[in-house]
Amino acid sequence: MRKIMLDAAMRLMQDGIIPSVSDVAAAAQVSRATAYRYFATQAALIQAAVDEALGPILAWKSQSQDAEERVTQLVTFAYPRMEFYEATLKAALRLALDQWARKHAGTLGEEAPMVRGHRIALLNSAVAPLKHKLNRQGFDRLTQALSLIFGTEAFVVLKDIWGLDRKRAQEVALWTCHALIQAALAEESPGRAGAARRNGARSGSALLKKADRVRVK
Repeated sequence: MRKIMLDAAMRLMQDGIIPSVSDVAAAAQVSRATAYRYFATQAALIQAAVDEALGPILAWKSQSQDAEERVTQLVTFAYPRMEFYEATLKAALRLALDQWARKHAGTLGEEAPMVRGHRIALLNSAVAPLKHKLNRQGFDRLTQALSLIFGTEAFVVLKDIWGLDRKRAQEVALWTCHALIQAALAEESPGRAGAARRNGARSGSALLKKADRVRVK
């Protein structure tokens, strides 16, 4: 029953709707009482739908010990699925922004907030090999910077504002990932800074070529 309701929720979200629990009950042809037994709030429903949409992305793992290769694997694996469920992810973002506005207006009441942040664990895992190369502050700053180009907001900027297709958006994301990792390493070891700048463009091109060969197992 839960899967039936989640499928109904995702269909509505793919149509650009932010469904209530009652909306999903109607679409799934179940009673409101049944729907509320599974999802007590709209936020819980939307969060579950997002988790269902992201699915395999949340279970992503890599055997590589190279941080740049791991980030490449993550981005090239995640971006196509994120595009497929783009409407669902944007519907969740709309709800989160609406809740923020109502909270600051003092009208949110006791409504449970959307909980977002899957990218934190994923990006921490992707750059895990750098934990022993960067200090804690540098590692945290790197993952925070990477989060700017991994997620729904990155799609809004790269696709909606810049008008890029998914492939080009992915290329920009990979280039940015590479540049950020190199900058973090150079900052930790000042002697690397000059080499990082000299090799940046060449390495960035190599990273994009490597992405074409990546196959996540």
